[in-house]
Amino acid sequence: MKIICIGRNYAAHAKELGNEIPESPVIFCKPDTALLKNDEAFYHPDFSNEIQHELELVIRIQKMGKKIQKQFAHLYYNEISVGLDFTARDKQNELKQKGLPWELAKAFDGSACIGKFIPIPTAPNGIDFSLQKNGQLVQVGNTQQMIHSFDDIVSFVSNYFTLKVGDLIYTGTPAGVGKIEIGDTLEAWIGEEKLLHCEIK
Repeated sequence: MKIICIGRNYAAHAKELGNEIPESPVIFCKPDTALLKNDEAFYHPDFSNEIQHELELVIRIQKMGKKIQKQFAHLYYNEISVGLDFTARDKQNELKQKGLPWELAKAFDGSACIGKFIPIPTAPNGIDFSLQKNGQLVQVGNTQQMIHSFDDIVSFVSNYFTLKVGDLIYTGTPAGVGKIEIGDTLEAWIGEEKLLHCEIK
């Protein structure tokens, strides 16, 4: 099982971090040890003083494929959830300044929190999703704000990696990322359905 993540897929988020808007999807991966599921707690690592939450929609691959044409990409996924791409922002900035890869800041244990999966909603105006921290709304997104759609992403990724059943694709975060602290509670929704609950310890 692979965890494939898309960076800078919402223009407002790219701007809030001072990044350029990419022409093609920005790809990075996490190992399976990063996965945090079933409402397990996230234990704040001691190597960072600035772990940030990044709310994302996550699609799960249901069919093996490679070099998938965009018009057929929707056949390769049918379930969706919300996830949190926990990011050690201080570590990431340090690595970026040195021109080094991001894995230490993005792929550590527990950094890919995932909620319950549901069938992909039929939503003519896009899929709404949101995150609350300690009961306060901190991130809101809609798929219409994505630079690269689910189908774009599946097609692009499959030109480089064979997609297998069970692979997860984190599709990018909207604006509003922020620091987490020990004692925080994070809850995430698709529409009105709460799919994720995570305590920070």
